This record gives sequence, C-alpha cells and structure tokens, in this order.
Amino acid sequence: MKSKIVNIASMLTAGMLLSFSVLSAERLRVAGNFPMDHSVSRAMEVFKDEVETSSNGEIQIDLFPAMQLGGATENVDQVRSGSIFAVFTSIAYFTRSVPDYEAVSLPFMFDSRAQAFAVMDGPVGEHLDGQMAELGFVNLGYGELGFRHVTNNLGPITSVDDFEGMRIRLQPNEVHLQTFRALGANPVAMDVSELYSALQQGVLDAQENPFNIIASRRFNEVQGHLSDSGHFYDFINAVANQRSYDALSDEHRKIIDDAMQATMVWQRDVAAQEEESWRQQLVDGGMTFTPISLELRAELREATRGVAESLKERVDPEFLELVLQEVESPL
Repeated sequence: MKSKIVNIASMLTAGMLLSFSVLSAERLRVAGNFPMDHSVSRAMEVFKDEVETSSNGEIQIDLFPAMQLGGATENVDQVRSGSIFAVFTSIAYFTRSVPDYEAVSLPFMFDSRAQAFAVMDGPVGEHLDGQMAELGFVNLGYGELGFRHVTNNLGPITSVDDFEGMRIRLQPNEVHLQTFRALGANPVAMDVSELYSALQQGVLDAQENPFNIIASRRFNEVQGHLSDSGHFYDFINAVANQRSYDALSDEHRKIIDDAMQATMVWQRDVAAQEEESWRQQLVDGGMTFTPISLELRAELREATRGVAESLKERVDPEFLELVLQEVESPL
C-alpha cells in the first residue's frame, strides 16, 4: 500500500514539474501567409519541431500559418510592433522599408535557383541583413518562393504586345511594378489575401506567382492561361523582432538560429523538388499552358532592361553594382 502511495506521489510530482515546465517555457508566436500545403507552411512546422526538441521544451513555438493573423502586410507590422516574434513571407513585403531588396528583384536577373542563392548567401545577403537590423528586424534565414510566372484570362502570351493594357496584380515591390509598366501592362500592388476575389470578379485580368502559389491558392479556378515566364526569382525570409530576439538567452538564440538554418535547407530542397509537380497540377486542373519561347524571353529581357538603371534612384549604386557582380560570379 505504502509503495502505491509513493508511486502515485511520484507521478503527481512529475506531472506537476511537467506542467510547470510547459507554463514557464518561452512562448514565441510565428506567423505566415502561405496555404497549409505550401512548403513554407510545412517549413514552419519543421522549425517548431527543431526548436522545441533542441530546447527540451524550454521554447514553445505557437504557429499561425495560412493568414490566421492576417495577410503578409499585417504580419510584417505585427513583427515590427513585437506582437508576434517572427514571420515567414516574401522579401517583397520589406522593399518599402529596405529598398535595397529591389536590387535582387530585377527582371530576368537569375537563370537558376543555385545562382540566386549563391548571391543571397554571400555579401549581398549580409548587407541586406544589416539594413534590416537598423529597422529593428533580425533576418533569420532565406528560402525559396521561386521563379514567378504570369497567368491571365485574356489569352496565351506569345508576344510582348500581349501585355499591353493587361490589368495585373503584383507584390508591393517598385521594381516589379516598373517591370510590367515597361511591358505596357497596368500593374496594381495588392496583398495576396485580396487577389482571388479580385480575379474572380474581373477587377484584374492577370497575376504572377510561382507555380506553387498559383496552385495552392487555387488561382487556376479563376484564371485560364498559364506561362512559364520566370520573369523574377523571389525569396522568402524569416524575420524576427529584434527586441524579442535579443531578450532570449545566448543559448536560446543559438537554438533559434540553428533551427532556422536547418529549416531553410529543408525548405529550399522541397521547393525545388516540387516545382514541376505544381505546374502539372495546374495543367491537369484545366489551365492552358503556353511556354515562353527563347525569342520572346529575349524580347522581354530587352523591353525591361531600363528598370535596372532607374533603380539607381532608390538604391545605392555601389550596392547595385555588387549585386550585379555577384550574379556574374561563377558558381
């Protein structure tokens, strides 16, 4: 009888200690605006598992993917204010605060994801991280959103003229907007949370996104034509509030940093593996796919060449030159 009482007491004590551990854990709120089946939302789960396992539960990550706390713009504001710890989103949502991000957003800049990350993982990324730090943000890591492609309801894209007058949604990135103005389109900056209804109601003719976003947000339901224009390569970044990050112990900051590094390696790999299957899903779903010819791609590149020159008005020309040099560096 006495041994049973001792065992029960031990169990109660262990339970109380576990409850206390959970209650006293560092709780960090992390948001994202990607659908649940997107690699970025799944990467958030990888990050949570890595952090909680490595910290033995001392850090608990509360995830809010799929716009549970609003769109990307709201999430960035929430990180800035410190109401959430971090956000996973496109770098485009930081270009208004850090115009230098536009330098890695130029049209037809990258030929491959390997080239894109060779640039971002070097001195270019370090410079951008420094710019973010001046605004109270900590860049925890970069991942892949991917090459962006045009969809529309007007018809197949077979010439530069097909962009004339096209009402197309873009991210709030001035380089992106200038690129499509150069092609004769009428671009509109809009948060992705509003995009489906705008396309459905015919307010817009077109949009551009990686295949994974087009499919996971079901834009194929409201768009008929798909191209592989690949006009921009887009990065995601995981960004934390500087004050909240600095308030962590050295040990916990290292756990966060190491977990994010592992997470971004995972996300980049999965995004690359899944790209073609996302495109095939769109074709299987009824979209008409028209590949962009090499000749048309060259015409598009030439028509948008002036965008880089105009960027010097908003970005330090020396930094822009660094980016262009890094793009040309051998892998």
